[in-house]
Amino acid sequence: MKDNQMYYHSFRTMTDELIHAAQTAIRSSLKVSKGERVLIITNPAEDSLSISEALYDATCEAGGTPVLMVQPAKTQLDFAEPSVIAALHHADIIISMSYFKMGKDREAIKHPYEIDDRRIDSTFHYLLAKKSVRSFWSPGATRDMFIRTVPVDYLRMKEEVAFVKRAIDSAQTIHVTAPSGTDVTVGVAGRKARTDDGDFSAPGSGGNLPAGEAFVSPVVGTTEGIIVFDGSISTYSDDRIVKEPVRVKIERGFITRVEGGAEADLLLASIRQGEANAEAFEREGKISTGQGKAYRKNARNIGELGIGLNPKARITGNMLEDEKAYNTCHFAIGSNYDDDAPALIHLDCLVKEPTIVLTATDGTEQILLDRGELVR
Repeated sequence: MKDNQMYYHSFRTMTDELIHAAQTAIRSSLKVSKGERVLIITNPAEDSLSISEALYDATCEAGGTPVLMVQPAKTQLDFAEPSVIAALHHADIIISMSYFKMGKDREAIKHPYEIDDRRIDSTFHYLLAKKSVRSFWSPGATRDMFIRTVPVDYLRMKEEVAFVKRAIDSAQTIHVTAPSGTDVTVGVAGRKARTDDGDFSAPGSGGNLPAGEAFVSPVVGTTEGIIVFDGSISTYSDDRIVKEPVRVKIERGFITRVEGGAEADLLLASIRQGEANAEAFEREGKISTGQGKAYRKNARNIGELGIGLNPKARITGNMLEDEKAYNTCHFAIGSNYDDDAPALIHLDCLVKEPTIVLTATDGTEQILLDRGELVR
């Protein structure tokens, strides 16, 4: 017993490295203080659960009050358990340490929240938008990944992420090319980049651990060109390294063609599943009448462009880590972060060694990445 807290101990091995990584997450990223209510949501998968147990103990050591909830594993198209959604309202801090995803919010999709002219189809994102909680989420994190990529130089990361954000915020368009054949332009006029620098200490802040990216939602309908995913891809059920590059054609912001080998077939099947489920959800009353068409259309939207900035991350076939790796950028297919392109999927896919050129409103250009190297 310590400070009237009882520690949760399992029979799994709690290594010094895992304990250190968990303490870094709780003390350095979240900065948990005495008495704060910390909700940890996980699944009965060995790595997810063991990391969650370490976070539980680290929360106790920091003086917080943790609750550990274990629900069945969820995919991008599954709903979270109602008890999990209900528990979100009673937390100061929310940690999602899921084997794949936390799960969708059945009631919020059917009856979205409205805040600042935004419609938000997730209680979790609504609470973040209200700044009533702070959070980090680590879908698919493994013990090795968590131990290796969470204890990093956060000062350096914060500086680099801030530099990329400032550059994107001043841009009108972004042109991305890569040796594998990517040649695409996205419009970002009026958009503000978001940051995942590992500092989740302020109300309403949140992001991944491992952290390390700056990302932006392209203006809907502005993306044009070809993207060739040659790193890894996400599907509705898993992540995987690409064996044969996946070539995607985008016109007026939406995917019109997907070509390649087995991974291309799987990515296209995931997009089609997102389209089909949008129509099914409306028929079944899971989303409001009239929303099915928009959700279906946005399953082909380019919803994100992100740049990886974690020096310890590498391409492993796990998108949580892959999208943070240096010398990469990623695009997401489906929903975006500005809540004007709702979809049932958000599929991150990786491009290696991109050259990224930003064009400002006055026509001046800035090279942000040169063959993957950050230009400062």
